Amino acid sequence: MFFDCKPQPLSHQLWSQLLKSNVDAIGQVDYKNLLKDSTQLNEYLKILSANPPTKSWTINETKAYWINAYNAFTVQLILRNYPLHSIKDIGSRIPFINSSWDIPFISIGTERLSLNTIEHLILRKKYKDPRIHMALVCASRSCPVLKNEAYTAGSLDVQLDEQCYKFLTDPARNKIDASTPKISQLFKWYATDFKKSGGIIHFINKYSTVKLHKHAQLDYLDYDWSLNEKQ
Repeated sequence: MFFDCKPQPLSHQLWSQLLKSNVDAIGQVDYKNLLKDSTQLNEYLKILSANPPTKSWTINETKAYWINAYNAFTVQLILRNYPLHSIKDIGSRIPFINSSWDIPFISIGTERLSLNTIEHLILRKKYKDPRIHMALVCASRSCPVLKNEAYTAGSLDVQLDEQCYKFLTDPARNKIDASTPKISQLFKWYATDFKKSGGIIHFINKYSTVKLHKHAQLDYLDYDWSLNEKQ
């Protein structure tokens, strides 16, 4: 008798349940409700902490893990400091910390990580997939919307493409005009990432219903850092 010894992919079901219950259709988060009972969130974060990716995982299993980790630990950071106006306010309260994204509060295996570590040294450095910028949510109103389901290996490419489409067709985050579009600051901050995939205009035209001219003059919208909280 033979047994399949390949480990099963890590389940993100708990995170999906939380998102479906606490994130509305436009990505607003019910932090008050999450704060009332954070048991399920803490349980999910313990699962992430105890099960870091291994070499046997596929690329999509690993990418989904880190995207979910970034978003879930961001929610935990907000809850630990709630109520607040903006995630940016947190870092200013801690001596010797440059920003909220530099706080090493995340336990993964034996390591202590920050949100910046996950985004810049893991996801951006290893995978060079600019779509992640539409999936990572820093709890602010100008961020891409928080998807109300967990990212999973089997659906990851479809989910990332959906996030790109949703982000680029949302006039609150991008005002797409063929010649003079006003787009998110994300494209400016991470211009090198988009350049590697053909450039900002190429990326936008892949997902936007309105196509940009190849010499379109890009302008950037102000970024709203206020909390993405359900009103």
